[in-house]
Amino acid sequence: MSLSGQGPDGLPGGLWGRLPNIRRGAAARRAATFAILGLLLVVVALYSTFHGVARIPVGTGVAALLSPLLPAGWRPDVPAASVAILTTLRLPRTLLALIAGAGLAVAGAAMQGITRNPLVSPYTIGISPAASFGASVAILMAADHGMASYAPVVVAAFLAALACAAFVLGLSALRGVTGTVLVLAGVGLSYLFGALAATLQFIATEQQLAVIVHWAFGSVNGATWPAVQVTGVVLAIVLPVLAAHAWALNAFAAGGDEVASSLGFAVARTRIVVTVCAVLITAAIVSYAGVIGFVGLVAPHIGRLMVGGDHRVLLPFSAMAGALLLLLADLTGRLLFAPVVVPAGIVVAYLGVPVFLHLLLGRTRGASS
Repeated sequence: MSLSGQGPDGLPGGLWGRLPNIRRGAAARRAATFAILGLLLVVVALYSTFHGVARIPVGTGVAALLSPLLPAGWRPDVPAASVAILTTLRLPRTLLALIAGAGLAVAGAAMQGITRNPLVSPYTIGISPAASFGASVAILMAADHGMASYAPVVVAAFLAALACAAFVLGLSALRGVTGTVLVLAGVGLSYLFGALAATLQFIATEQQLAVIVHWAFGSVNGATWPAVQVTGVVLAIVLPVLAAHAWALNAFAAGGDEVASSLGFAVARTRIVVTVCAVLITAAIVSYAGVIGFVGLVAPHIGRLMVGGDHRVLLPFSAMAGALLLLLADLTGRLLFAPVVVPAGIVVAYLGVPVFLHLLLGRTRGASS
C-alpha cells in the first residue's frame, strides 16, 4: 500500500498520521520495561535480605522487619537472632548495594552524556583510583586496622576523590577545554593514582597490604547504617539535580558544546554542575564501598540499548539497572562460594560483561538486518 501526500517536515502523510500511535507504543514499551525491571529489583532485594550463610524464612524475615514498627502488644514472636541479623547485617548491606549501584550508574550516564564519550565512567576520570590512594594512605597511617580505623579511611578516600575532581573541574572551567581533554586528563590521573597506590602497597606490611587490597576490590560487606544514610542522602540530592539537566545532557550528547550552546545552555556551568554531582555521589560511594569500577560504565549502556538515549528516561533506568547489577553481584559473591565471600567489585564484571555483550550484539544484528 502506497502512502500518498506529505505531512509536515516532508514525512509521508500516512506516516505522519501514525506518529501519535508510534509514540504511544514506544512509551508503553518503556513503561513495561521499567515495570519489569522494578519488579526484578524488588524480588532480588527481598531475596538478598532473607538469604545468606544463615538462611531466614521469608515469613520470619518479614515479621522481624515489621516488628519494630508495631506496638508492643502487636509484635510477633520473632527470634532475637533473626532480628539482629536482618537489621544490623542484611538490610544495611542490601540498601548500600542498591544505593551504590544506582549512584555509580547515574554518575556514569551523566559523564558519558556531558563528554559525548561512551567509555567514560567514574573510574576512567580518576575519581575511584584517587579514592583508593587516599584510603591506602589512611590504612598505612592508622595505628590499628579494626573498626577504629574505618572513619579515617572513609574521610581520606573522600578527600582524595574531591582533590582529583577539583583538578578535573579546574580544567573544565578553562576556556577552550573540551570533553575529550577532560577524558584524557582523567585517564592520566587514573594512571597516576594507580601508580601511587601501588607504591604504597610495596612499603606496607602484610597486614596493611591485606586491608588495602581487600578495600580496593570493592565490596558492601560490613555495610553500616551510617554508610547507608550518607550515601542515600547524597544520592537523593544529586539525582534530582541531574534530572533537571536532562535536556542539557541530551544536547551535549547529540552535538557537543556547539549544539548545547546554540540551544541556549550555559556550556561551562552545565559541565561543572554535572561533574560536581557525579563526583559527589561517586566519592561518597567509593569511600564506603571501595572501588567498584564496572557499574558506572555498563549500566548506562544497558539503559541506552533498552530505553534509548533520552536522559529524562535514561537516568532513572540506569539507576535501576545499576542497582540490580550490583545487588546481583553481591548476592552471587555471598552464596556461590559460601562461606567464602567474593567481593562485589569482582563479581560485577563477570555478571555485567556477558549481559552487556548480549545486548550489544543483539542490537548490532537488529540494525544490520
